[in-house]
Amino acid sequence: MRFVCRRERVMSPSDPFAQMKFRDPARARGLRDTLDRLVQQADHAPISVMHVCGSHEQAIAKFGLRAAFPENLQVIMGPGCPVCVTDVPEVDEAVALAKQGVRVASYGDMLRVPGTSQSLADAKAEGAKVDVVYSVTQAVDLAREHDEEIVFFASGFETTAVATAAVLVDDPPDNFSVLSAHKYIPPVMEIVAEMPETKIEGFLAAGHAATITGSAVFEKFVERHGLPVVIAGFEPLDVLAGLVKLLEVINSGEPRVENAFPRCVTREGNVPAQRLLWRVFRPTGGRWRGIAHVPNGNLRLRDEFARYDTRKRFTIDASALWSYAPPKLVQQCQCGDIMAGISSPSECQLFGKGCTPDQPVGACMVSAEGTCRIWHQYGGQPDLRSMKRGAA
Repeated sequence: MRFVCRRERVMSPSDPFAQMKFRDPARARGLRDTLDRLVQQADHAPISVMHVCGSHEQAIAKFGLRAAFPENLQVIMGPGCPVCVTDVPEVDEAVALAKQGVRVASYGDMLRVPGTSQSLADAKAEGAKVDVVYSVTQAVDLAREHDEEIVFFASGFETTAVATAAVLVDDPPDNFSVLSAHKYIPPVMEIVAEMPETKIEGFLAAGHAATITGSAVFEKFVERHGLPVVIAGFEPLDVLAGLVKLLEVINSGEPRVENAFPRCVTREGNVPAQRLLWRVFRPTGGRWRGIAHVPNGNLRLRDEFARYDTRKRFTIDASALWSYAPPKLVQQCQCGDIMAGISSPSECQLFGKGCTPDQPVGACMVSAEGTCRIWHQYGGQPDLRSMKRGAA
């Protein structure tokens, strides 16, 4: 199955994506000026919007976009890091299996995510068999190469869940199983929209997830909550153009779904991928770390694939991990509020001090898509205006 962005668009000379130039400084300045104008035209300030994707936050931080945003525009990262929202009991299951002698494979970021008392990295340091893989197919290859059981600790949103589903319908080895911690984004947007503390006025949705789901998946959300959703890509101009469109819709007072990533996203989405996803997985309620119980937010294997379901193949006893009290620093971690958009990393007393990428306390500092990790790497929220005033 191939997921290919369509590039054969008819473009006008004024189209910001003309000639596929996504990092054109002149176009970026034009979009920034348009953002300034739209914020000034708003009937209130500040305007708060949320994106729900670690890749968006990486682009914003890496290219210094937040420093160029209007002062009265708050662009907040929500629960868009799949590693960060993997709940503690899910990590405990993987750690318990590894300590029982089962070989566990997972993506690199997952190894350092803390459970109740240990991470997979801790278990590996004690001699457990834990492998880093870069795709689910690598985990299948491990199962073909070894006679022992291989458990793939699967994390990620719709995009990686489809890849896991594709492997399971392709007759993997009998010694392969999946411990699913996959999550589904649309339901958690409902939770965030209902949190009065966030005061979000619109959402920037992830282009790669919407490539699978299509833009139509957000239409009922907009009807229920009266909040616009704009789908955007991940290049600097993608993000700026998406925010421009989102501000235009907010100012219009007519909430709707807009697709600012048409080279990859359609209204119906990738229908074969959707069929594959829902053939293998069923949505179920579950906790997202630090946020809330999210109805239909977790993806678990359907009964037809029970023989590949780690939870049904093994008796997982994580009780030995619960006898240790979590360190005091863990109790001070504000990852949950940060992922819900209530706090920023700089408001956490541990950020950059007790909690760093080398010694992370919370999951937000572990993953390359975590807000704290990104802010620590790229300098958080620089204020270029004050820097200019200081230089003057």
